[in-house]
Amino acid sequence: MKKGYFVTFEGCEGVGKSTQINFLKEYLEQTGQQAYFTREPGGVEISENIREIILNPKYTNMTDKTEMLLYASARAQLMAEDIIPKLDNGETVFCDRFIDSSYAYQGYARGLGIENVKRINEYVVEGYMPDLTIFIDLSPDKSFRRKNKNVILDDRLEQESLDFHMQVYNGYKEAERLSNGRVISVVPCEEKQDTFEKILKVLRDRDIIK
Repeated sequence: MKKGYFVTFEGCEGVGKSTQINFLKEYLEQTGQQAYFTREPGGVEISENIREIILNPKYTNMTDKTEMLLYASARAQLMAEDIIPKLDNGETVFCDRFIDSSYAYQGYARGLGIENVKRINEYVVEGYMPDLTIFIDLSPDKSFRRKNKNVILDDRLEQESLDFHMQVYNGYKEAERLSNGRVISVVPCEEKQDTFEKILKVLRDRDIIK
């Protein structure tokens, strides 16, 4: 049985999620609080190699089921090699994307069904679900990346249409509804630091950080 806290961050493309995770990492380092940070897909060597396949824009013929199973495979390796041992050791783990991404992207936007994705991933995560998931709640048509016309969208999923990403957003909202309070939405502010203060409050209210 896990002893450490497991927190995941979710959000559509270009909503500032990575920036907020970096803010959190710096804050914990400055305040002397120990935590481990990782990402999906990736985090360990095998999973990073799977990531390269998933996101490679030349694989336009990848089927939706293949995509879902590749994500699950990368997740299984990361869980076994990294996340589960650290949680069992009492460490706090923060992960950039996790199972809710699969619900939103493959289950909802790809139309494979959230329940189908859930069944496969229940086997993968072995009961080690997040204690808390922070969803940066900003729709793709309003995202910071969409506002910046100079950003190059260079991976296979980023290059999907706005309609697809709007479906991803709807999938996240459905995953939130089904999460029994595990997923907490944080609506970002124009000022990144103000958004971070919201995130800190959520984490403190759950006694995950000080």
